Amino acid sequence: MFNALSEKLDKVFRNLKGQGKLSENNIKDALRDIRIALLEADVNFRIVKNFIAEIEKRAIGAEVMKSLQPGQQVVKIVHEQLISLMDNNYVKLDLQPNRLTKIMLVGLQGSGKTTACAKLANHFRKKNNLKPVMIACDIYRPAAILQLETLGKQLDVPVISDLEQKDVGKIAEKALSWVGNQNIQVMIFDTAGRLHIDTEMMDEVKKLKQQIKPDYIFFVVDAMTGQDAVNVAKEFNDLLNFTGVILTKLDGDARGGAALSIKAVTDKPILFAGIGEKISDLEAFHANRMASRILGMGDVLTLIEKAQTAFDEQEAEKLTQKMLKNRFTLSDFLEQLQSIKKMGPLDQILKMIPGIPQMQLKEAEIDPKQIGKVEAIIRSMTTNEREIPSIINGSRRLRIAKGSGTTVTDVNRLLKQFDQMKIMMKQMSSHKAFKNLKL
Repeated sequence: MFNALSEKLDKVFRNLKGQGKLSENNIKDALRDIRIALLEADVNFRIVKNFIAEIEKRAIGAEVMKSLQPGQQVVKIVHEQLISLMDNNYVKLDLQPNRLTKIMLVGLQGSGKTTACAKLANHFRKKNNLKPVMIACDIYRPAAILQLETLGKQLDVPVISDLEQKDVGKIAEKALSWVGNQNIQVMIFDTAGRLHIDTEMMDEVKKLKQQIKPDYIFFVVDAMTGQDAVNVAKEFNDLLNFTGVILTKLDGDARGGAALSIKAVTDKPILFAGIGEKISDLEAFHANRMASRILGMGDVLTLIEKAQTAFDEQEAEKLTQKMLKNRFTLSDFLEQLQSIKKMGPLDQILKMIPGIPQMQLKEAEIDPKQIGKVEAIIRSMTTNEREIPSIINGSRRLRIAKGSGTTVTDVNRLLKQFDQMKIMMKQMSSHKAFKNLKL
């Protein structure tokens, strides 16, 4: 996520930090590059104009000019403005175990509402310890009902549906009646989407809103649709006055225009972000953490939260000690790779580690699909080879490749990635946040 934008901003800030003193021209040149980077990231033009104006107001003045580290000060200003652009502090979801909360999901067809419904149910159950139920109100797409039922079985979450019913109001009535006799704290209504906004669809969701009186309405939108997503969000908000946004497929969006524009255009924040295909791949959206990721500052808090979810206390302590001592064998590498994989896409996890340059992240990137190949290669090694990779010469590499059904190139790539991983673990272990880490 935000790969292209992060790389361009990283280049701008490296140039600024390389200069001991900044002139007004230096800053204006940097702001021009930042403006271009944001526009290429598909951020709304008016938002970019206001964003740059605010930075310029603060950057060309005593706050930066008289600073001992002017380049760092500009980065700090940009970071604060990014947080302001995406901030959601004024929206707090109040879900209580002693009362029923009703949530309605709306959006266009293909935005990921049905999957988001299941992800939300899973999130509220695990994070808030609440019992959810999902209601299938998409009567126009039978596959949506079947999909929700399948997801409900996977999660062991009840689903209220009716393939024969063509009246959304009656399905909602059935759900509200059923919940009255159950120990349920959260109702999540999955509504119908369309390929475009039309009067019939909007009338239906408005009537459903009036009937169920939801506590919250979440607009679900695909991040990869860029400015189209922002325009659709504005139209939905004008008609429904939704609470906030669930931005899906954020992991596949290298630009980030929707994430940076949507709050400023609708005045409604992003509350959740879909960061993968798994049911567990849903994160509460934190503007400050996302701003840090965009600027390559890492995201230690989210990384720690993911580690707490993926590892039990003993495993976490063991992993922390290995990080601190930087004592990794190839067997450790495989074992930890498999554990870290539970935390989400590996490239996203590595980006949460502060201080690692973008180019180094690229060199160390590991495709999750290649884990099976990595496992086969390591299992084809002797114990000594796993403990001391430096002894793996040409003939050993050829033997390992044949034994694992791979090529010598694959073996060489793994050994290079292992070296890169050790370098990053060493950098991570020197970070004070990890020295004091208690999971």
